[in-house]
Amino acid sequence: MRISDLLAIDDLRLRLLTGDAAREFSTVHITDLPEPGRYLGGGELVLTGLMWWHEPGDSARFVAALAEAGVAALGAGQAWLGHVPDDLVAACAGAGLPLLEVPVEVSFRTLAETVVPRLAGDVRDALGRHRRLVAAIAEGADLRELFELTAAELGVTGAVVSASGEVIVGAAGDPERLAKAYLTAPRLPVRVGAHTIFPVGRGHRAAGWALVCDGDLMDRADLGYELAACVGLERSRMEEGRRVERRLAEQLVVAALGEAGVAELDARLRTCGVGAAEPYAIVNVTAPRPGATRGPDPATLGGRIVEELLGREIVAAAGADAAIAVVPLRAGTTAEPSDRLRAGTTTGPAGRLGGSTTGGPVDRLGLGSTAELAERLRAGASVLAALPDTRLCVGVSGALSGAAAVKGGVEEAGHARRLAEARGGGVVTSDEIYTHALLLATVPGDVRRSFAARLLSPLLDYDRRHQSELVRTLGIFLDCAGSWNACAERLHVHVNTVRYRVRRIEELTGRDLSTMADRVDFFLALRDTAPPR
Repeated sequence: MRISDLLAIDDLRLRLLTGDAAREFSTVHITDLPEPGRYLGGGELVLTGLMWWHEPGDSARFVAALAEAGVAALGAGQAWLGHVPDDLVAACAGAGLPLLEVPVEVSFRTLAETVVPRLAGDVRDALGRHRRLVAAIAEGADLRELFELTAAELGVTGAVVSASGEVIVGAAGDPERLAKAYLTAPRLPVRVGAHTIFPVGRGHRAAGWALVCDGDLMDRADLGYELAACVGLERSRMEEGRRVERRLAEQLVVAALGEAGVAELDARLRTCGVGAAEPYAIVNVTAPRPGATRGPDPATLGGRIVEELLGREIVAAAGADAAIAVVPLRAGTTAEPSDRLRAGTTTGPAGRLGGSTTGGPVDRLGLGSTAELAERLRAGASVLAALPDTRLCVGVSGALSGAAAVKGGVEEAGHARRLAEARGGGVVTSDEIYTHALLLATVPGDVRRSFAARLLSPLLDYDRRHQSELVRTLGIFLDCAGSWNACAERLHVHVNTVRYRVRRIEELTGRDLSTMADRVDFFLALRDTAPPR
């Protein structure tokens, strides 16, 4: 029941002295103990006759005890003192605790007898409302229908946003900002601008959803939690369908790595929603959390994150060290997120793209190339980077066709993912691994750093002592394939200056920049120092 509802009862003649009339309370407690906190559970309207008040300092102690216990509001009677002390009003205002003045002619018993039946009616209404929402989900209502019903039943509007900033259903003005607030909030729910954010479920935030309610619901958190629980039920139903699909993806990968026959692989690829001649890519992902001792393992968490980034059509089978997803490459129009993320799909001879149990449209990613796939993954990963303790490492294979290519794609994506790990996270495509970068990624970091320091330290020391640019000149000279004139033009110096600097580099290091072997050594060493260009 809200305080405003109480103020609207004319017979009680209550007056609000300070605080928010929209605050809700769940029960009534009468006390005159000077420190009643241990007898309070939170959410109460506390009624007091002020018999504990002897001097102004008493008000601060009394209100502090109420605030610590989570009391919703305080009603002060006039019978004992004939008025409500100003210091009590100030203490309540400072604590953000609504304060009601109860006139002498209204007894606490009368007030309680008036309020308690109404509270019981509120509880019955809440239970009935909750049953109607749950029943709607049980009858197959999707998230859009659930939000429409919620707006009518609870008067709450908003959206569901994924951790990567995608709007699952509803409307959100700046979903990426809201997703980052959800990821980084020390505690939930949290108020962000004109919204209140609640968690959906209890999983790791990076693979979760956030319920974004319009308005300030911090004092009406029960409504937000009620809606979040209903959204969680819908997500759980979707999760049940995904468990079967993950098992199918796992069987495909195991069969491919086990050298199964082409006929078997073709059949398993079709059950994963990819036709025999249809192009696809393999995504290999892990999400390490350095220092974490609880929660999902990196492979499982990485797979769940990729599923959220790519949508309802994609599932990832978690392996020993990484999760693997098979992603069809289909150019076309992407379905709306609220249509894509509906309840689970049916699985049959046509694969899991056979149809939706809710009759919604089938998900088509609209990704026609591995470049578009990598860009989609990078966009989501950039939002998830707000989590300081989680690194997303993703490898993407080249475009593949036919079941026989699955094994090679898994290995290729695995190499790319390990390169991403060596870089500290991010998304790496197969185009990047067929270079020296893959070879460097296989060398331990301390070995690479030792190699670079041994070769370049004379130049770095010289630059520090003389404020010169030998290291920068070396990098540009190699970029220009040893061309004196091109290097001089890039540096905006005379060509003789470049010649002098190159000779100085050779003298300090004992190397010969006219030989390919020494150029290669310098080139690789510079990769671990990233000199300014």
